[in-house]
Amino acid sequence: MCREATRLMSKNLDAPLGFQERMSLKFHLAMCGACRKCNQQFQLIHDAGKAFEAKESSPPFDTDDQTT
Repeated sequence: MCREATRLMSKNLDAPLGFQERMSLKFHLAMCGACRKCNQQFQLIHDAGKAFEAKESSPPFDTDDQTT
């Protein structure tokens, strides 16, 4: 059961889950504290990666706009 929940957590980070998958994961997370913690950690890592990616893809520092 936890293996399937972990698969769904990972899949959910990349694309929306279908109704049945979403309900299955929600039900499992309601009962399993370990998977709730795992889901929080997955989300934290995913969000950190997105923030890093956004920072890396932003335009470089422009020295022409600096007032000295």
